[in-house]
Amino acid sequence: GLEPDCLYLAVHSGSRGFGEDILFRHIRAFGREGLSWESEEAHAYMALHDEALAFARTNRRLIAQRFMKRLRADGLELLDIAHNYASFENGRLMHRKGAVSMDHPLAHIPGSRGDFTFVVRPTPEVSNPLALNSLSHGAGRKWMRSECRGRLEKRYRENDLRKTDLGSVVVCENRDLLYEEAPQAYKSVEDTVTVLEAEGLCRRVARLRPLLTYKTMRR
Repeated sequence: GLEPDCLYLAVHSGSRGFGEDILFRHIRAFGREGLSWESEEAHAYMALHDEALAFARTNRRLIAQRFMKRLRADGLELLDIAHNYASFENGRLMHRKGAVSMDHPLAHIPGSRGDFTFVVRPTPEVSNPLALNSLSHGAGRKWMRSECRGRLEKRYRENDLRKTDLGSVVVCENRDLLYEEAPQAYKSVEDTVTVLEAEGLCRRVARLRPLLTYKTMRR
C-alpha cells in the first residue's frame, strides 16, 4: 500500500534508441505494411519487441537505483507498467499506445510536471468492454511538441519554467525539452481521472504532488 508523508520516485523511460532501431530496421525490410501474425518475420519482430520491453524495465530500474544512491535512501519498487507495447490477449493482438492494462492491482495516471499524479485501482470486473481492458496512461497533451516553444517562448522565460505552480523544481538542461514538456502543453489530469471514474474504470487511491522533476534527452 501507499503511505502518507512518504517520498515516491516515478521513472518515465522506455527502450530509448534500442526500440527505435528495431522499428527502423523493420520499416527498411518490410515498409509500413502489416505482417501475417503466423509468419516467421512477425514472430522475429515480436521477439525483438519483447527484448526492448525488458531493456526498458532494466533501464527504469537502473535510473531509480542511481537516484536512490544519490539520495542515500532505500526504496521498494511498487509499480512498473508499460504504456506503449503490443501483446496477444484473448485471441487478438492488442497495441496499447498511451494506455495501460487494467490487469494490475494499482496503476498510476500522471499529469504534467506541474500537476498531480493519481494512483488508482483498476476495476476490470465492472469495466465497459469498449475500454478494451485499458486505462489512460496520463493526462494527455493539448499541443504537439513542435508547437510548444513557439506558443510559450514569448510568454515565459526559461527560468519561469523551472518552477511550477505547485512549488516543484524542474531540472532540465535541454531548452527545447523545457518548453515541450511545459505544464501548459498538457490537459488536466483531474479531468482525465474524473472521466475514468465516471465510466467505472477505476477508483482513486492516492494523489501525489511533484517535488522535483528531472528531464533529459540523453540516449
